[in-house]
Formats: sequence, structure tokens, C-alpha cells
Amino acid sequence: MKKMVDAKEIIQAAQSYKKKLIGFLREIIAIPSPSGEEKKVAKRIAREMRRVGFDEVFIDELGSVVGKIGKGRIKILYDAHIDTVDIGDRKKWSFDPYKGKNKKGIIYGRGACDDKGCVASILYGGRLIKELGLAGDYTLYFTASVREEIHEGLALSRIIEKRRIRPDYVLIGEPSNLNIGYGHKGRIELKITTKGKSCHAATPGRGKNAIYGMAPIISRIERLNKKLKAKEPLGKGMIAVTRIETENTSLNTIPDDCAIYLDRRTTLGETKGKVIKELKSLLGGSRAKVEVLKHENGDERYYPGWILDEDHPLILAGIETCRTLFGKKPKIRTWPFCTNGSYTMGMKRIPTMGFGPGDPRYAHAIDERIAIDTLVPAVSFYALFPFILSA
Repeated sequence: MKKMVDAKEIIQAAQSYKKKLIGFLREIIAIPSPSGEEKKVAKRIAREMRRVGFDEVFIDELGSVVGKIGKGRIKILYDAHIDTVDIGDRKKWSFDPYKGKNKKGIIYGRGACDDKGCVASILYGGRLIKELGLAGDYTLYFTASVREEIHEGLALSRIIEKRRIRPDYVLIGEPSNLNIGYGHKGRIELKITTKGKSCHAATPGRGKNAIYGMAPIISRIERLNKKLKAKEPLGKGMIAVTRIETENTSLNTIPDDCAIYLDRRTTLGETKGKVIKELKSLLGGSRAKVEVLKHENGDERYYPGWILDEDHPLILAGIETCRTLFGKKPKIRTWPFCTNGSYTMGMKRIPTMGFGPGDPRYAHAIDERIAIDTLVPAVSFYALFPFILSA
């Protein structure tokens, strides 16, 4: 393999794209794309895919951009999402979050790190494949996917199930400091509801306060979080109450309902059924209700955790790609957040790994940023990896 690949040529070619790569990344940062509003940035990305030479490009019914290179036997899917979280309080930003500020080797803006830096690097990795003729016995699909921040896996489920693009391997482009991601915890969004009896707050004894009924449950959940055990390599499961609400008619009315919302991060061995059973055991004989929240389309807000064996061929190909290009072995790490891998590996068991430019610490942060010196190496990795994996 090493005799067939000129690593120096690949790195130099990637370096030659630096100016255009930076310009394109700044341009797509400047197009706001919160989840569900990705249409404008999708059109811009599709146009760039066509310009750099992807064999096929289309935008699917959900709004994701799909590009294709090659027609070999092994099907590889690259995925990076184009939606972002909201900017929050604009006054807290040092720079305009939708300008793509370039200062001292850093590009700032919402989506710079999560996940438009990966989008731009993969796209230019495709250009490098075409221009250097790094074809192999593979077909490469690149999905610039939508709605990942609010519904991990939705975009890829449409592409894999409706478009029937069933990859043999998946690479998730998410910030990893140019290291390999081989799994992450799962996530379940849940709701617990307690019922009471409404009455005037001046005579509370005539009713039953649903908030008081919820209070001991919240305390038990807090204690549960401390008892959850770690299972390596994903570490400790976690649970947190993230919202509490009632729908009482006025501030001087005893509420007859109370709801809390939970974020439950799952480690190895913690299934959806186990989590629900665990929560029901905390209800203390009350008539409280536990449910998994659902999206508008009916999908449960359940995103399984996953881990890929460190000696899997996909991981070994990633290691060899890094050694070939950079002369060293990358770190093999889990991500601290969920990705579309919850669908591809967690649900569909398609071998999945991750790799991306940028530091995960800056994802969703005020003054989100990405270092330019991680972008160009990522381009070379994305270009060479399919060639090595399919050899």
C-alpha cells in the first residue's frame, strides 16, 4: 500500500486548497442554518460539490445533500451535519457568529467546529480524490446531513432506508482533534408526570399538590445519578432533571399536574427498557407516569450508545491512514456527545468510526472556533482513507 501512495503529494495537494477551503468554510458559516432551516446552506454545499467534481450530487426530500464518488464494490459513507444550535445571547460573542471571522489561524462562528469544519474538509477531500486519482474498489457517499442537533440519525435513516444506500462502513465527521472516535454514550429523553387535585391556594388542604408529589421523585433521581456505575470505555451513565413545569390555571391555584423532563446518558449495558424499569422503581407507589419523549414524526427520542472494537478493520484503516500521512498513530477515544452514529452503529450495527478537525470543547460554545491547522490534515485523511480501507 505504501508503495502505491505518495503521502507527500497528498499533503501538498491538500495544502494547495487551503485558501479556497478557508473561503468556503467562512462562506457556509455566514449562512445561518439552525436545525430545520438548512435549505440555503444545503444549496451552497451542493453547488460546491458539483464544482469540485463529485460524480453525482442531489438534495434528498429531507434536505440533506448527498454526493457520490466512484463505483467500486465497497460502499463507504461519510457523514457530517450542516445544522447548528442557536447562537444564544449574541452580546456574549466576541465576534459576529455569522461572519466566519479569520484571526491568527482561527476561524470563529456558529458551526465552525460543529460541524461545518468537517463538512468543508470532507468536501475538499472528495476534490483531492478526484484530482489525484485516488480511486479504489470503493463507492464513496458523502452526506451533508440535516437536523442532527435535534434528531440524531433521522437524516441517515432516510438515506439508508428510503434511498436504499446501504454502506458497508460509516465515517462520522465530528470534531475529534484529528483523532479517531470509536463510540459514545447513548441518550434518552424522558418525562415523568404526577397528578394531584386542584383547589384554591388559600385552602390547600382541599387539594393535592402535584409538585409536592414530584419532589421526592426528584430527590431519588439525584441520588440515583450518584449510584450509577461506570463501564469502560464509555464511563459512567448519568441522569439529570432538565426542566420542571405545571399547567395550573393561575398562581393562586394548587396545581393538579407536574412534569419533569430528564436527560439520561447511557453506558454499556444500559438499555431503554432497563432505564424505564429503573425510573419506575423510584416512583414510591405513586401513580406517576414515565414515558420516552417522541418527535413529531413518532420516533422515540432514544439514541443508543455504541462502541467499535479497537482492532476492527475500520479502526485499523484509520490508524494506517494517519501513520501514512502524519507519521504517527492517532489516539483512539470516545466522544463526549451523541452523533449520527447512534443510528448507523447503535441501531443498524453498521461498522462506524469518527474523525474530524477541531476541538470538541468548542462545540456549541460561545465564540465557537476551529484551528485552520486541523483543516488541511483532515482533507488529506478523508481523501486517502477510502483507498486504504478498500485495499
